[in-house]
Amino acid sequence: MTEQLSRLLQIMATLRDPDGGCEWDLAQDFKSIAPYTIEEAYEVADAIERGEMDDLRDELGDLLLQVVFHARMAEEADMFRFEDVARSISDKMEARHPHIFGGEGGQMGERRWEALKEVERTKKGATSAMDGVAKALPALLRAEKLQKRAARTGFDWPDTEGPAAKVAEETEELTEAPTNKKLEEAGDLLFAAVNLVRAYGIAPEDALREANLKFERRFRSMEERAAGSFNELSLDEQEALWQDVKKAE
Repeated sequence: MTEQLSRLLQIMATLRDPDGGCEWDLAQDFKSIAPYTIEEAYEVADAIERGEMDDLRDELGDLLLQVVFHARMAEEADMFRFEDVARSISDKMEARHPHIFGGEGGQMGERRWEALKEVERTKKGATSAMDGVAKALPALLRAEKLQKRAARTGFDWPDTEGPAAKVAEETEELTEAPTNKKLEEAGDLLFAAVNLVRAYGIAPEDALREANLKFERRFRSMEERAAGSFNELSLDEQEALWQDVKKAE
């Protein structure tokens, strides 16, 4: 394992070598590489979703390359090295599992885990429960995290009735909003929907992923039933196909 990791680190160093390195790799910086890092993380998740372990191995390699790439650029700028990255996460994991590495005993429940993370955030100078929720997160996931942070301070509905009423309220406000306010009200509606789903103990990202898969599956089935003429059907005919596909499931 050490041999292959050293090999990868050397490959990246060679690619970033100003004397004979790769022109594309040399032209990159943290910001230009960040979108690739995000993309590779999603491809890891996709391989897991599909249950393709060979793909997962390859995608994890691609994700590891992103870590190595960022670490190499940081080393060139005398910020930190790959070893520092590994040390940082090792220190963090040991600190977050005192019942395993610190001899404290007990179990690691979600409440204890969050309490330890809260201590870390405070040490980093956090002054708000909202601090540390990355702005680069997908909007749906960030909405859930912001709501969870607020909930830990007690700012949360006690049941599903409150968030359900809020969804109805925001739907009405979106309907009645002038054009220049539609974007804002649409965001409020989606945020409220995340809150409602979360109140049922469901991860919004998981719920929407399942809805996406279901819609795609049903739409493909409609196209197959239409035998290449789906675009030529009227909306009523397309709707009839949709209902047929739903019944078939």
